[in-house]
Amino acid sequence: MEVLASSSLSPIFTKRNTINPNFSIQVKLFVSQPSKTLKASSFRYARPPRRIANPGLVFVCNRCWCLLERNDHRKFSGKIMMKSSVSFRKNLSVALVRLLSVLLVSSISVVTTDSPSWGLSEENLLFLEAWRTIDRAYIDKTFNGQSWFRYRESALRNEPMNNREETYMAIKKMIATLDDPFTRFLEPGKFQSLRSGTQGAVTGVGLSIGYPAASDGAAAGLVVISAAPGGPAYRAGVSQGDVILGIDNTTTETLTIYDAAQMLQGPEGSTVELAVRSGPETRVLSLTRERVSVNPVKARLCELPGSGSNSPKIGYIKLTTFNQNASGAVKEAIETLRGNNVNAFVLDLRDNSGGSFPEGIEIAKFWLDKGVIVYICDSRGVRDIYDTDGSNAIATSEPLAVLVNKGTASASEILAGALKDNKRALVYGEPTYGKGKIQSVFQLSDGSGLAVTVARYETPAHTDIDKVGVTPDHPLPKSFPKDEEAFCGCLKDPTAACYLNQGLLFSR
Repeated sequence: MEVLASSSLSPIFTKRNTINPNFSIQVKLFVSQPSKTLKASSFRYARPPRRIANPGLVFVCNRCWCLLERNDHRKFSGKIMMKSSVSFRKNLSVALVRLLSVLLVSSISVVTTDSPSWGLSEENLLFLEAWRTIDRAYIDKTFNGQSWFRYRESALRNEPMNNREETYMAIKKMIATLDDPFTRFLEPGKFQSLRSGTQGAVTGVGLSIGYPAASDGAAAGLVVISAAPGGPAYRAGVSQGDVILGIDNTTTETLTIYDAAQMLQGPEGSTVELAVRSGPETRVLSLTRERVSVNPVKARLCELPGSGSNSPKIGYIKLTTFNQNASGAVKEAIETLRGNNVNAFVLDLRDNSGGSFPEGIEIAKFWLDKGVIVYICDSRGVRDIYDTDGSNAIATSEPLAVLVNKGTASASEILAGALKDNKRALVYGEPTYGKGKIQSVFQLSDGSGLAVTVARYETPAHTDIDKVGVTPDHPLPKSFPKDEEAFCGCLKDPTAACYLNQGLLFSR
């Protein structure tokens, strides 16, 4: 006996799947006596569950066991089951209507897919790769209050992705909906520059930049902290204290140091145009980017006035970035200064915009004999704790002061917050930048990349410093210098405007 039945199923949309709205189901039933399992046309052959005795005809409707029975329908484990026998023929029309009703009411997901049913181009696939990366890694699972799945479907239908440039633009537009300045797309050249910047070398012009000091008044732009010896900027005569007014015809007045650093870096051999003010003179320089080695640490021994061998000695360490050389360079500086019998340390983190998170953790361990360094949190709360048992400590007894400013960010804030909350150091300066989020970097298949916010952090006192920063214990004199030479002078000369009494520097 052969019976044909067909029906069109309405589309059912779930978070990660779509149903083809044009799908139609057609069932052919073959009834025989005695009962035995036969193949149902258009469906795969399936063995019935062992707990079903004498099942009769069994077939599978995609995800459903369908077992025909005379006049009743039963469900086992959430799957539709019916049983067939010879007597079923008498009630065939009734059973068939019930079968179709059960199929429709239970909303069977007959065809599912993780991507639209139309053909996907290479550009579409790159967009989907970026979408999936953010979907899996991003800290905010509400995606700034939007349906991330629906955005994907809409973008694939409506955003032009006919070439790589349009695809990059579609990815950037997608990321912009998150309203997160630290989750960003990186073209292949910028992605390589970012990677090299955490590996001890940067493809750029060899400049370390920071915000103008408060004493500079209305000074606009970004200040040069240092120019790497032998680098493109150094050879062009750019020096400490110069002000960068523009980068490639973009004013720096509204740029953060992160934006400016990204614009200064780029593929080796490419050029960048800088407007630089040196005193009253303003110059426009065209510099060719090179691979510049970055030494993240400068150290100095400051010997203060005193009597003979009892003269106070201050070990000054300036850490400019957290690249893969940072912890090793800081450790070497500490050991060298301790070998000169310093009485105290000053760790200068001003205008240090961060870098490698693990390097920041390792450096914190040098100063702490025990305690929590940072709490890592996601949308559900604390997910990880970084602490130390003192096994890596090398300088836990000497007084320590940490210098910060609004250019102190990210890994620098983690380090400053850990030393402050553990009562290991006094913090001097101004509130830090307030970057309380942690990013991971992911490479896409075409060599581009994504920096994605994957977590936030809290200091050991459970302070969330995002958009607030680490609050210092004391301010610094407005004219306090940023280089190691002038620093020593401010501790030695009581008549200097920047004078800071070394006794007060380490006193609580």
